Amino acid sequence: MKKTLIYLLSLISLMLVTLIFAEPIHAQPKKVAPKHAKDNAKLPPLKDGDMIFQSSISPQCKAIQLATRSPYSHCGIIFYENSKPYVLEAVQPVTVTKLEHWIARGEKQHYAVKRLKNADQVLTNSTLAKMRAIGKDFLGKNYDATFEWSDDKIYCSELIWKIYQRGAGIEVGKLEKLKDFDLNSPEVKAKLKERYGNSVPLNETVISPASIFNSPLLITVVNTY
Repeated sequence: MKKTLIYLLSLISLMLVTLIFAEPIHAQPKKVAPKHAKDNAKLPPLKDGDMIFQSSISPQCKAIQLATRSPYSHCGIIFYENSKPYVLEAVQPVTVTKLEHWIARGEKQHYAVKRLKNADQVLTNSTLAKMRAIGKDFLGKNYDATFEWSDDKIYCSELIWKIYQRGAGIEVGKLEKLKDFDLNSPEVKAKLKERYGNSVPLNETVISPASIFNSPLLITVVNTY
């Protein structure tokens, strides 16, 4: 009788603990819709191969803006999957992000979209397929924080430039050297010191978001700045 009573008390205690601490098996965290999610429906129809720009919220954002004298510090390429727009981007690592989530990450959710002037003639289905394949090869690669001109690691504007150059034979944006940028501000100097120490590779080939954005080959499709 005593053993039975102890067993019942233990069982009741276990049930109480379970009720207090257990969570529903199928509970999922609430998803907060990005503020611009509804606005996306009002956008002009975007196309595969469109380039999208924003001011990203990251420690290096300010330094890039100052060095390139541009509000744009991050960019990616839009591709559609199952009629939905995604952004192929070089973050850590290179990945694909839903367009509305990409927009929501930006500073004040501002963004701009650029497109080749003759996109309808140049970006044929076969060319876009080749560009997609090249982009797929970059998926999973690490972000290049030192902006080296190699395929080992890659940064955002480099990803766009190489996909267009190798897939469509088009150079969107002028290649520059690191020394061509404005490296005089304290923020830029501090970031260079952090990344390179005392050996800044001033002759390294680079391509900036600003250089692509300002390419005469492109037209502006959307600009919320």
